[in-house]
Amino acid sequence: MKNIITQFSRLFVGVLFIISGLIKLNDPVGFSYKLAEYFSEPVFNMPFLEPLALGLAIFLVILEVVLGVMLLVGYKSKLTIWALLLLIVFFTFLTFYSAYFDVVKDCGCFGDALHLTPWQSFTKDVVLLFFILILFINKKLVRPLFSKLVTNIITLVSIILCVFMAVWVINHNPIKDFRPYKVGTNIEKGMEIPEGAPKSVVEMIFIYKVNGVDKEFTEKDLMNIPEGAVFVDRKDKVITEGYIPPIHDFTMTKDDSDYKEELLKEPKLLIYVTYDLNLSNPEGMKKLTKVTADAKAKGYKVIGMTASGADEIAKAKKDYALDIDFYFCDGTALKTVERANPSIVVVHDGTIAQKVHYNDVDDLKL
Repeated sequence: MKNIITQFSRLFVGVLFIISGLIKLNDPVGFSYKLAEYFSEPVFNMPFLEPLALGLAIFLVILEVVLGVMLLVGYKSKLTIWALLLLIVFFTFLTFYSAYFDVVKDCGCFGDALHLTPWQSFTKDVVLLFFILILFINKKLVRPLFSKLVTNIITLVSIILCVFMAVWVINHNPIKDFRPYKVGTNIEKGMEIPEGAPKSVVEMIFIYKVNGVDKEFTEKDLMNIPEGAVFVDRKDKVITEGYIPPIHDFTMTKDDSDYKEELLKEPKLLIYVTYDLNLSNPEGMKKLTKVTADAKAKGYKVIGMTASGADEIAKAKKDYALDIDFYFCDGTALKTVERANPSIVVVHDGTIAQKVHYNDVDDLKL
């Protein structure tokens, strides 16, 4: 019975680590955004690690896949199980912190393929921890499935394939797009809220300074606010989260007006997505000049979308000879649209027809 439980744990943990790792390896840039969120000031306040987020993301997802493979084939089982235990303890801490302090809404455990709430993520990690502890207690029962040579080859091949996949998707696009803005998606329909969908329950919290100290009052407590209290701020506390459409926070703003309804009706629209013009790839930006000329010649309306300010936009238009209008959209939303900076998105009547990394401009179909 002990051996059966151990082998089941081995299979369960190994397969789950491989699946979880491959989903994130399909989009390591997206996972790096999640790590950067953990490093940000509101969470762990370690902004010095943010520039290292992509490298850490690639290392972690490759480690996750390879450890899953090593466990299944029985390669250096003691070392593998120790590594799995340390990794799951680390992940369990992160997901508990996210859930308890409500700081990161989605841990990114399965990328954009499957969104888990913070407490669901924590529960998943506790279950994994339970099965890894079984493996840790019964390490001697985790034996190699093949000869030493075959086991070594399988492990080495898994590392090489993971590295190759990581390099490929970073320099092109995710092999499988799980994001709300995948090809074939109608942006306007993605923003719709179905009739009868649950609505958020929000409680208004009023902050007043009482005797030099900020205190919070609910709407029903307003009649009991002490005399002389000074109003400071008001915030909304979400009691129950309602339906959130797949596409939200998407704007196409210019001069304080949102033009998305007008632009998404264009039969031929080509968008350059660059969430931060200061961080955009210079060689990629240079390629946009020729693309602009070709697209306009074929009747396309060409625009840019960015979260950068007016000065950065003016500089980019001058440096790269871009005779186009730029529209503002939240940086997080633009990172969800496309991972490359810049990237090219072709939209026909509001429906995404093609998405191209700046390295693949020759594949653009206009």
